[in-house]
Amino acid sequence: MEEILKLQQKIVPELIELLEKRYNILRTIYYNQPIGRRILANNLELGERIVRTEINFLKSQNLIDINTPGMTVTKEGEEIIDKLKNFIHEIKGLSEIELKIKKALGLKSVIIVPGDMDEDKTVIKEIGRAGANILKSTLKSGYTIALTGGSTIKEVVDSLSKINNIEDVLVVPARGGMGINVETQANTLAANLSKKVNGHYKMLHVPDNISDKILESILKEKDVKNVLDSIKSSDVLIYGIGKAEEMALKRGMEVSKVKSIVDSGAEGEAFGCYFDKKGKLVCSTSVVGVTLSDTKRIPIVIAVAGGSSKADAIISTEFGNSNSTLITDEGAARGIMAIIKEL
Repeated sequence: MEEILKLQQKIVPELIELLEKRYNILRTIYYNQPIGRRILANNLELGERIVRTEINFLKSQNLIDINTPGMTVTKEGEEIIDKLKNFIHEIKGLSEIELKIKKALGLKSVIIVPGDMDEDKTVIKEIGRAGANILKSTLKSGYTIALTGGSTIKEVVDSLSKINNIEDVLVVPARGGMGINVETQANTLAANLSKKVNGHYKMLHVPDNISDKILESILKEKDVKNVLDSIKSSDVLIYGIGKAEEMALKRGMEVSKVKSIVDSGAEGEAFGCYFDKKGKLVCSTSVVGVTLSDTKRIPIVIAVAGGSSKADAIISTEFGNSNSTLITDEGAARGIMAIIKEL
């Protein structure tokens, strides 16, 4: 199969390019349906004439329907998207890149979805589906799941279909709240995930970034201690990855502190910890929840992040995490490969 793909790429590369283009159009319609032609063209950054030609072809093959509200993908179209996913993965050589990144960073496994989240917002949904599939395949009755907040983690939760063949699953937020968007905060996502896994949840009603004096007092509270004990004994941890400077500013750090972290070489952030390009801990904030030492004890660790701009951040947070499964996209993966060659 791999040999045939390589031959096709050499002899008829335009065929592969056309396949990718039609796959991307079909996938974009699926994740934004119903969607109009003009918006589709803008999302894909393609000319309307090109989009019109491809839409006519997809319609003739009964892969999409065109109605007043906009275009939608048919059942047959959904099947095509699903079947093409692995094929696109192979023709882009992503399996080989997965193995190289796994070896270079010392990870348990790496899963790459096609596309770049920075250029195509629908890719975040593919990352979410991949994360949901990993979670579903590892989850067992009696497990405790800890998860952080963020838009990518929200996609994992949203993509998970309801599981009814397990029971007594506990879901807890991996850390306190951050920001003003309630929909993507860890407490909200923990509650939503518990419904999907036929389980129950606990909440951590503590700000994510507080002074050491207040933190010491809060940790004595029985309810808070109870949740923290559950976090530390988790079987599964799901977390997102951010760029160091961006996350420091989001946490409301003083500009001088942010500058100090960046000057120390921090590239990425995860669960309140800031790491340099070789995975060394540069700074750890007063976060209520999961700690770096906790992540070494938790058996199943799933890191989720995408976008070519996150390549440095992903390397810094994932370097040497032997129990971690990294789920990312092609944009970030190719960026990681370029950086690895220079290290």
